Amino acid sequence: MKYYIIAGEPSGDLHGSNLMRELKVEDSSAQFRFWGGDLMASQGGEQVKHYRETAFMGVFEVFMNLRTIKRNFNFCESDIVAWNPDVIILIDYPGFNLRIARFAHNKGYNVFYYISPKLWAWNTKRVHKVKAYVDRMYTILPFETGFYQNYGVDVYYCGNPVLDAINSRDNKNENWETFITRNKLPDRPMIGILAGSRKQELVWILEDMLQMIDRFSDYQFVIAGAPSFTICDYEPYLKGRNVKILFGQTYEILQQSKVAMVTSGTATLEAGLLKCPQVVCYRMWGGKFTTWMRNNVIMKVPYFSLVNLILNREAVLELFQEGLNSVLLEAELKRLLYDTQRQKQLAADYDELIDKMGSPGASKKAAQLMVEHLSNKNIF
Repeated sequence: MKYYIIAGEPSGDLHGSNLMRELKVEDSSAQFRFWGGDLMASQGGEQVKHYRETAFMGVFEVFMNLRTIKRNFNFCESDIVAWNPDVIILIDYPGFNLRIARFAHNKGYNVFYYISPKLWAWNTKRVHKVKAYVDRMYTILPFETGFYQNYGVDVYYCGNPVLDAINSRDNKNENWETFITRNKLPDRPMIGILAGSRKQELVWILEDMLQMIDRFSDYQFVIAGAPSFTICDYEPYLKGRNVKILFGQTYEILQQSKVAMVTSGTATLEAGLLKCPQVVCYRMWGGKFTTWMRNNVIMKVPYFSLVNLILNREAVLELFQEGLNSVLLEAELKRLLYDTQRQKQLAADYDELIDKMGSPGASKKAAQLMVEHLSNKNIF
């Protein structure tokens, strides 16, 4: 069968690649055409666009790139018709994918959504678009399934593909000595920095994280380089600070760090599943106005980090907008490093998180459900 897959950011690239791998197992004739990144490309098929060309974050950046976004929409629509896939699989990336869902549905294509957009957090009205234009929703977080069921969406819970990625990594049993030797690091305890995968996140968040270097002189700081960046993207912010950047080793950094500063997103869940103590950071344009909008208009849930959403309580501290400052960030890092009661409580919270998330195998289950459904519709 022919699978047209659309992912718009690094996490979608990761999950898309794992799904493609399992689709090839379930369907030996699988052909892929996709929007994604290097990980999806490694699974074969034809890459239409890299997510570096399509990822726009925030109202201002979207406004400044409206022409490019419109061209991408038009190109994607014509590309789908030209290739004529058996199914279109959308991975998160709601601003783009929900429009493509409408187009594809109206053209009579099968439309699957894998990795739900966060409609339950930001704009619940968009769930009606999912119900109208998506044939099947495949969720990866336990609470999402009930949300969609309440709106009558055909929904299936697959487990979380982050578990697959963590379980299948090459260096999962690596010890500290091997890690620092391989990366030519000193034998000093480490604090990880996960500053996000979008350039706007570096602008708004990274400087606050880097200010901690001088305040924790007994520790070395290591940035987990995002796959969408190069060393040149980080250099303007370093300003001679003693910090190492490692690419392609996010899980290894989380596994070896005593604590991590993590930009909100999938990385917060990854840190939790790897049992790395963390403080969650996020800031964007708008200052206090955005904070007010989040608390009173936009956000439909009390938390924005996945760990807290899954546990339905504040297990990890969330620093947002003006709350992300050097005073609060330093204080929480000290609690996580030196407060034994805080450490015990977070360890217990992480154990509960791991229990709730279940076992690996999400990508395989999603692929099986997709191929089974399409097979039953006599598409083979």
